[in-house]
Amino acid sequence: MLLALLARTKEKVPVVGWQQPTVSVLLPAHNGERWMAAKLDTIFALDYPREKLQVLVIADGCTDRTSEIARRYPVEVIELATKSGKAVALSVALKSAHGEILFFTDVRQPLEPDALQHLVNRFADPNVGVVTGDLIIRDGTTHEEANVGLYWKYEKLIRKELSLLDSVLGATGAIYAMRRSLAKPLPAGTLLDDVHQPMNAFFAGYRIVMEGRAKAYDIPTGLETEFWRKVRTQAGIYQLIGQFPQLLWPGTRMWLHFFSYKFGRLMLPWMLLGMAISTVWLPEPWRKIAALGQIAFYGLAVANRWVPAGSGLVKKLSAAVSAFVVLVGAAGCASAILVVPPERLWRTK
Repeated sequence: MLLALLARTKEKVPVVGWQQPTVSVLLPAHNGERWMAAKLDTIFALDYPREKLQVLVIADGCTDRTSEIARRYPVEVIELATKSGKAVALSVALKSAHGEILFFTDVRQPLEPDALQHLVNRFADPNVGVVTGDLIIRDGTTHEEANVGLYWKYEKLIRKELSLLDSVLGATGAIYAMRRSLAKPLPAGTLLDDVHQPMNAFFAGYRIVMEGRAKAYDIPTGLETEFWRKVRTQAGIYQLIGQFPQLLWPGTRMWLHFFSYKFGRLMLPWMLLGMAISTVWLPEPWRKIAALGQIAFYGLAVANRWVPAGSGLVKKLSAAVSAFVVLVGAAGCASAILVVPPERLWRTK
């Protein structure tokens, strides 16, 4: 509510103008043969002059037909002999990218034909350094998938308000663009390339904005897949704080929002654990009320797997509580980045 109020009182009027600079499309993939042809079809179906597009496919240690499929299209294929990670793949591609604008996208998510044009138009504002699009998660068929989708809608609501206020604190890796002049090679092992790279623009004095009309689509995921994704992304925030410690400094633009939105999520599991432990020292009757309330809450999350899908409101409630607990648990597990190599956190399930 505070964010929405601040965004309305300090709302920046978007500057939009027809722009068609040269664009380098960066498409990294590791064993992406399942999606490569469909993805390249959507790229070459973009409403953008073909002569102004440079498409770079980075095959990151692929052992399937990713490169073979890519070579059927008018693209430049960069092959890395061994899997080196997305950060290294993108850094290698930067050496060959000569467009005025870089368009970052992933292999799995199809794009709307007008997505790139909407992104590029926002660069009519000289203060904008990065423009992120809108990733639409298709409707799920289970309560798990529905609640993960609901979480993503909440996440996007926050990002839209931050964009109105000043800057989004990162981008959506499947669909974002930035000025080539602001891009820098990424440190090897970077877990959040789509946050680290935009931060280079942010600390150069530029804005990171969201353009909701630029759309990509993704399939819904269950809690197990989302758990490992959140472990990686939250671990990436620990990395980011180490790389850009000034994000927590009160003199930095948006520091309060980073502290609340990003750092606060890392602290949430430990806060909840502290609440549970400190219940022991509450005076009665508050100790009993707090203890029973927490037992009921976490018990409902545990019981969710045994609650039948057709249980109506009970299932909706237990599934939502379960999703909350799993995602908060992922933030706690993300602290593993302090003791394990980052590449071990690249898991999908």
